[in-house]
Amino acid sequence: MKDIDNNSLEVAIDALGKGIARCTEKGELHTTEVPGLSLFRRDEPTEPISGMYEPSICMAVQGAKRVILGDDMFVYDAHRYLITSVHLPTIVQIIEASPDKPYLGLRLKFDLREVSQLMVDSNLPQPRPQQSSRGMATGEVTLQLVNAFIRLIDLLNDEKDIPILAPVIQREIIYRLLVGDQGERLRQIATAGSQSQQIAKAIGWLKSNYSQPISMDDLASQANMSTSTFHHHFRSLTALSPLQFQKQLRLQEARRLMLAERMDAANAAFQVGYESPSQFNREYNRMFGAPPLRDVTNLRQLGVGQGQ
Repeated sequence: MKDIDNNSLEVAIDALGKGIARCTEKGELHTTEVPGLSLFRRDEPTEPISGMYEPSICMAVQGAKRVILGDDMFVYDAHRYLITSVHLPTIVQIIEASPDKPYLGLRLKFDLREVSQLMVDSNLPQPRPQQSSRGMATGEVTLQLVNAFIRLIDLLNDEKDIPILAPVIQREIIYRLLVGDQGERLRQIATAGSQSQQIAKAIGWLKSNYSQPISMDDLASQANMSTSTFHHHFRSLTALSPLQFQKQLRLQEARRLMLAERMDAANAAFQVGYESPSQFNREYNRMFGAPPLRDVTNLRQLGVGQGQ
């Protein structure tokens, strides 16, 4: 029976890959008409690039991707999905892809209000115990999850059905995740008043105010925690201290400004909150492995953009 289940899963993964391949024939990124759903294709491995992961599930139906968060590393492929429950600054790299077997992936963003509503409406079974409270993890791909994504992508063939059927299928996907091996992460963030939700609010503030000086006491007060408790829970969820988190946000935004908007390093540094160009250059070099000008020049030569 287990062999039959495994065969069914492989058949479903293959079908999902073919659906993504059809939708990405004309480009590497396809932002679909289904809210929150994006499809990806890449014919070769990529250089490590910075990217902000939002609350979402990501799957690599063919090929594999590596994500670095602080000192943690996550690899996902056809049999392991990546789930993210809060906004997290990361370094991302496609590590398996070729013209014959391109990387084929998808991302479905979560609306955490919908997650909370589903938890209220449903008598969910007890979640499985978690090994850590990190806001990012990999989980086991299941047949039910793959089949739901197949139906979601099939809606792209007849887009008039999307407004009615997509929310139903997305609700099923959220349910599958909530009762799956990483469901506790979503439950923690979506539970009103939980410590994880309070940290998520602080992350939202940092994301909107990354160029401003931050006070640890003020952030802790916003989360209704002592400074030491806030610092501990923030690092547990994000693998970073609040100051490290802010630094990564600043450096990633500066990189984007130089790469996408062709801003020079001095102006980009000032724009994201640095007062010292030498400190900016030093921290940029440490994070990205090259000074700003050389790094951005290399990225342009490789045709690399920012993103998932």
